[in-house]
Amino acid sequence: MRHLQTTKRLLLTAALAAALPFGMAASASAAGTLTLSSPQDPGSWDPIDTFLVNWSSVATNVYEGLVYRTPDLKIVPALATSWEVLDEGKRLRFKLRDGVTFHNGEPFTAEAVKFTFDRLLGEEGKKGPQRSNYAVIDRVNVIDDHTVDLVLKQPDPVLITKLAGYGAMIVPPKYTAEHDEAYVNAHPVGTGPFRMTAYDPKVSVTLEPFADYWDGAPALDKVTYRFIAEPATAVAELQAGRVDVVIPPTIPISMVDTIKADANLNLVSVTSPTVYALRFNTRDGITADPRVRKAMIMAVDRGTIIDAILGGQAKQIASFQSELSFGYDPNMKPLPFDQAKAKELLKEAGVKPGAEVQIDIRGNDATFAEVSQAVASYLGMVGINATIKPYETNVLLNDIIPQGKTGAMFQQKWGGWTLDYDNTAYLMYHTGERWNPYDSDPKLDALLERQRSMTDPAAREKVLHGIAAYAADRALEMPLFNLNEIYGVSKRVKGFVAPPDNRIRLTGVTVE
Repeated sequence: MRHLQTTKRLLLTAALAAALPFGMAASASAAGTLTLSSPQDPGSWDPIDTFLVNWSSVATNVYEGLVYRTPDLKIVPALATSWEVLDEGKRLRFKLRDGVTFHNGEPFTAEAVKFTFDRLLGEEGKKGPQRSNYAVIDRVNVIDDHTVDLVLKQPDPVLITKLAGYGAMIVPPKYTAEHDEAYVNAHPVGTGPFRMTAYDPKVSVTLEPFADYWDGAPALDKVTYRFIAEPATAVAELQAGRVDVVIPPTIPISMVDTIKADANLNLVSVTSPTVYALRFNTRDGITADPRVRKAMIMAVDRGTIIDAILGGQAKQIASFQSELSFGYDPNMKPLPFDQAKAKELLKEAGVKPGAEVQIDIRGNDATFAEVSQAVASYLGMVGINATIKPYETNVLLNDIIPQGKTGAMFQQKWGGWTLDYDNTAYLMYHTGERWNPYDSDPKLDALLERQRSMTDPAAREKVLHGIAAYAADRALEMPLFNLNEIYGVSKRVKGFVAPPDNRIRLTGVTVE
């Protein structure tokens, strides 16, 4: 049994052992305990409240949707056993799994599906960031206990994928209705293979196997997610054996070789949908001028940043999406690194040497802090003085960006969780969206709305290519790179599959 380092943890272990039924204590060994390091506490576990990948890293084990996307990015049945598309794409009929219960004992039926989407699309859903992803749903009709129809306002070619994540996670009607918002946020109940048994905000989450899980209880005795914001601390805990898995994006590129050299650890690097950009304040200051925005992009050698800072663990991007995204155009090329042209554009726009800009970033992202310093240095070479302002991640994402309080540029990291450019482009560029606090472009709005109802994949892909080209021509962001997901994993861990979208599923994992 792995030695526990502190009195607090010893007492906790003793308390858990005492709580087990007679005869079970001997079988609950530390070999069945998995500890993961996550860089961020999402702050709420309610599916309608979140957009954070680190929420999904935990909640994929607690909640389920009608469908599930596997680590190899295939959509498979989950709480629905099958589905069919009816009425030329305006109605989806789902056959639901029988014999499923929520963690609190409530039965899963079609009424739970209806309650979930009525809530998401109603007043409670208005408070969170997920509602717009599912706004195409007009209503949910219960056919019988195990059959439900989603009636759509118009066809949505991405909806099935959206049903695999975030806001579409099915919640128990009675439990959710009986408790207030704060309680539901901190005490999630789903149908997943694990149930949450403890939550210490900004410290940790504890999961235990759900014995009545419809697909069989997982092998692990317990799972602990520790919220460790400081990357060096997370890696040190991994090396010391107090953490078994470090979840991206925690591992600094500078520590990749250290992990590779450790005989007790594996470094797992996979292509991901996650892209990074510095988006522009297109409303205020010098970045309101597209010539200035293009100049700033051309001033920065993104290829050298990838090689020198990211150790080749990334690819340069021309639009704000990865090659895994439907709508990715392999023929689209980034603006070239050309500081002479950048200076010419700045002069044409009337920007004098010494102009100042602020770059807002996440304070706990050590690797991106290095990237932003490099960006600032390149901008200095063309006469723009850039200062970097780090924020606590939740503050930046929940206050500074949505409220339009950023500097000239701000860090945007986006996973594109549907693996479809719509999920990125609509939320980033459409007027009034949370991640678009500054810009309004009727032409772009029309393109974004048009593709949402198209059912011909080839025609829709062409429109998405046009959206990417149009956004690039307007220079709405400085596209930087598609960074691999890099996991640090103890060799004690068996059966762990590193998903490209960070949605970790732990049902097949064991610990030696």
